Amino acid sequence: MVCGTRPELIKLAPLIRVLGADATVVYTGQHYDTAMYHRIRQDIGRPGRFHELAVGGGRRGGQLGAAITAVDEVLARHPAQAVIVQGDTTSALAGALAANANDVPLVHVEAGLRSFDRAMPEEHNRVAIDHLADLCCAPTPLNRTNLLAESVPEERIAITGNTVVEALVTALPGRDEEAVVLAAHELRRDGYVLATVHRPENVDDPVTLETVLRELNRLPLPVVLPLHPRTAKRVEAFGLTALLGRLRVVEPQAYPAFLALARCAAVVVSDSGGIQEEVSVLKRPVVVVRRSTERPEIEGTFGTLVPPGPRVCAEVLRWLDDVPGHRERLEHIPSPYGTGSPSARIAAALRQLVRGEPVHARQLSPERVVVPAPASRRPAAPVPHSSSSS
Repeated sequence: MVCGTRPELIKLAPLIRVLGADATVVYTGQHYDTAMYHRIRQDIGRPGRFHELAVGGGRRGGQLGAAITAVDEVLARHPAQAVIVQGDTTSALAGALAANANDVPLVHVEAGLRSFDRAMPEEHNRVAIDHLADLCCAPTPLNRTNLLAESVPEERIAITGNTVVEALVTALPGRDEEAVVLAAHELRRDGYVLATVHRPENVDDPVTLETVLRELNRLPLPVVLPLHPRTAKRVEAFGLTALLGRLRVVEPQAYPAFLALARCAAVVVSDSGGIQEEVSVLKRPVVVVRRSTERPEIEGTFGTLVPPGPRVCAEVLRWLDDVPGHRERLEHIPSPYGTGSPSARIAAALRQLVRGEPVHARQLSPERVVVPAPASRRPAAPVPHSSSSS
């Protein structure tokens, strides 16, 4: 598996557990900030063979070239039956291109997502990966439809659900641990807003970043802001530090602690793709601050898409008009990303690919995984060490 960011590792963790000794992680180092890396390793637990490439930052093209070269060298030393990439990052594209160069079958986890926004670098990445992939693991029927519309052959597509469901179930803290997290931040359930902002479209332009921060400052509840390293650098560079004064700025959180904050928030404000999926399992509303989204499945139910500007505050206020009522209503809406075991479906489809068999989504139906009542924290299953590559 080739990845390089915290969200990729979180979402691939369930698949690593399913594949066990057959799995190897190649981590490019796309997320290279020390604090973020510490959180990444903490969240993933102990995988099998773990190659750390330390590609680091820099311009996108240079980072991509360095990552392709580094992954190519790993594949030359450790031949693999298949290469698995997740999502739409630079690391995922590097893994896909390296697999193609080595004539190794490629599996794309979270395939078929489309924003139809060509200004978004990730859109180019995900389209390219899907068309290189020998197996496209589509989370939802809409993702499958997107792939078919681009003439991706049906036999290369499997509807699997999204592995975030399993990752979240494993990491979800119990009520006692949740209470500890809230107490540490002096928060009460439904008494605050959780916000995250890190996407280049929101933080790389000083006017846009200022607009987003001012909207957060307008909200009537405390706003908890886990500050992404990229955002922190831009805030300082643009002279916007004063706008953090009224916000409750905290470090990037370990995954269980973040889930506790999200589950207890009155509403979430974010530009993250993964959070759009997570709230559908946690049954919380999200105001998505972006010009476009590749996850329209939650619009009108769990989420509202708004551009940076006055609508951010307006939409949050709409969700705050009846927090208990909205919480009760969302509890009865199923997540579009499934309640089964997506990683088991992906593993089944992968085995079919390796055997040279056509993949059909209707054949993949492992046991259900139900989000448990958070009475106690369930420990993550250990990940065996591996001596082979995947």
